[in-house]
Parts: sequence; C-alpha cells; structure tokens
Amino acid sequence: MNFIIIFCTGWLVSFLGQLPLGSMSITSTQIAVQENFTNAWKYSIGVAVVEIIYLRLTLSGVDWIMQHQLFFTILGWLTVVVFLVLGYFSFMTARKQHKESKALLLENNINRFILGISMSALNPAQIPFWFIWSSYLLNNGVLHSNFTDFNIFTIGCGTGTISGLALYMYGGNWLITKLNTSNKTLNYIMGGIFILAALIQLYRMLGQKFI
Repeated sequence: MNFIIIFCTGWLVSFLGQLPLGSMSITSTQIAVQENFTNAWKYSIGVAVVEIIYLRLTLSGVDWIMQHQLFFTILGWLTVVVFLVLGYFSFMTARKQHKESKALLLENNINRFILGISMSALNPAQIPFWFIWSSYLLNNGVLHSNFTDFNIFTIGCGTGTISGLALYMYGGNWLITKLNTSNKTLNYIMGGIFILAALIQLYRMLGQKFI
C-alpha cells in the first residue's frame, strides 16, 4: 500500500509540474499538430528520460550536485542563450511566413526522442524543483531513503511527466483544431514562450545561487 502511495505521489507532483505552459509542453503540442502523435510520444519519452536522470541525481544527494555545481551553472547560462536564440528566430520565422510550415524547432530531421532529450537536458531548473519536493517528502515520511522507495518514486515521476505532456499533445491538438489556429500563430506563441523561459532562467542565474 505504501508503494502505491509513493508512486501516486511521484506521479501527481510531476504531472502538476508539467501543467504550467512552457517550452517543452508547447513543443509536444506542436509536434502532435504539425507532425503526428507517434513523434510527439517519442519526444515526451525523451523528456521524461532526462527528468528521471535529474531526479535520481537529486535523490542520490545534494553533495554530488554541489561537487558538480560548475557544470550546472554553465548549463544554466547555455539555456539562456539557446532559448533567446530560438525565441528570436521563432519570431522571425513567423514574421516572414506566408504559407503554412513547421515551427522552427521542428524544421529538421532530428529523431524526436533525441529532441526531447536535448530540450529536457537544457532545463537544469528541474534540479532545484526535485530537490525541494524530495526533501519535503522525506522530511514528512512519505518517502524513505532507500533503493526501493526511490525507484518507485522515480517511476511515478516519469509516468507523471509523460501524462502531463500527453495532456498537451491531445488537449492542445483538440484546442488548436477547434480554434483553427495557424502555424504562424503557433510560431509567435512559441517565440514568446522561449523568450519568457530565457528571462526566467536569466533571473535565476543572476538572482540566486544554484541551490
């Protein structure tokens, strides 16, 4: 019974964490709309794989994270640059677009599983998120510091991530179809989200230490 609670807790925390509109969630919608659901699922699984890795690093102990703080600091600044560039070119693509075409991020032959891994890896904000939640759950006795609990919690979180992205895949596809939204509008939306994500990450980098 305790294992079910741990799994469901991990699922709920991760699912709710995916609900706020962000670059990864809206990308899953774009792939579903502009390509197909198979590619969207590949992308979502790629995102979940990296999130699981970040979570396991967090559960392994903050000491490891602190010893590798420079790596995550570099990754954080790289995220700012990449998101700003993607935001700028998304706006430029939408501005020059006179016919229906894919979003800038999808104008390539990269396997969507690899794309999901890449975008999730450029999101080091997951580390503080999981550090806060795992500490809270450990302190309140919901999660116990042992191999089995950590594995069940991690599986639950990975499932929650995929569930949240699936909501954007199918719900977003339904909404865009219902509203008859053009790809040009989607490019503008994606550009705005990338710029906003870059500014949020910049604030994190300038306003506080990694953890």
